[in-house]
Amino acid sequence: MAAEIDSVDSILRDNIPEEIREKVLTILYGKKARVLELPEEALQASKEKDFELRGYGIDAKKEQMRSPRVVRIGAVQNKLLLPTDAPVSEQIASLHARISDITETAAKCGVNIICFQEAWTMPFAFCTREKLPWCEFAESAEEGPTTKLCQDLAKRFNMVVVSPILERDPADVIWNTAVVISNTGKVLGKSRKNHIPRIGDFNESTYYMEGNTGHSVFETQFGRIAVNICFGRHHPLNWHMYGMNGAEIVFNPSATVGTLSEPMWAIEARNAAIANTYFTVGINRVGTETFPNEFTSADGKKSHNQMGHFYGELLNLYCL
Repeated sequence: MAAEIDSVDSILRDNIPEEIREKVLTILYGKKARVLELPEEALQASKEKDFELRGYGIDAKKEQMRSPRVVRIGAVQNKLLLPTDAPVSEQIASLHARISDITETAAKCGVNIICFQEAWTMPFAFCTREKLPWCEFAESAEEGPTTKLCQDLAKRFNMVVVSPILERDPADVIWNTAVVISNTGKVLGKSRKNHIPRIGDFNESTYYMEGNTGHSVFETQFGRIAVNICFGRHHPLNWHMYGMNGAEIVFNPSATVGTLSEPMWAIEARNAAIANTYFTVGINRVGTETFPNEFTSADGKKSHNQMGHFYGELLNLYCL
């Protein structure tokens, strides 16, 4: 089971004979990415703050008439720091502080665009179908405290920030939304989750419905980006529309568990990159989240208080 292993990648590397390992990995994952030498200052910061830091280089085919662009992407996968029954304000504050530290370290690596995981300021509590306290994590996409924090980080580090949150709009409607903030600190816009799962413990339609922002693409100093939130990755035409609208990099911030989607995880973003000739960035949250009250999802299973293990698999960044 996914909860009992580190990652598929680690199993392959530990159990395939060295003489054929790279060939097998190339067949499964494509051409090997360059491992980047990261600044010692950044590595030291990650060690002090207790998070893992990796860097890879992925090249597009060189053109004859235009000089290549180098864009450095930061993709953040993290787990909760406090129990899910801790006060809402304390949970948010702990994650704000954690992400601020990670973003500062990303800046030491020269990152231009950083993206966090789906609903990064809260537990992924939509399995519970409880209104409180989970709806209290919702905030304004334009004026909320998380957006204010990200605006400050964007300006301070000259970095585009993609911040997926639980949004509460002026009409008091809840949405699953990614806020896109320019490296100048300006809110460029938002992209709402446009495919909502209704399977197993993914009871998200209890809280929000399909988004109404279409397939938005945002022009930034570092390239044209789009955000295909979580479940939208299962729909090839969804990926396609971002490409039709001019995206060069499409982020897929997610919160998904091993029992449901891990076999598809390493395939979908790569397939989208191949089919649409852009880069894709898959991000998942990490760890197992335990909720105070047990819940069921009308699927015949016994009541439980965990949704499953968020496997935080190795990120996907691919382009044809």
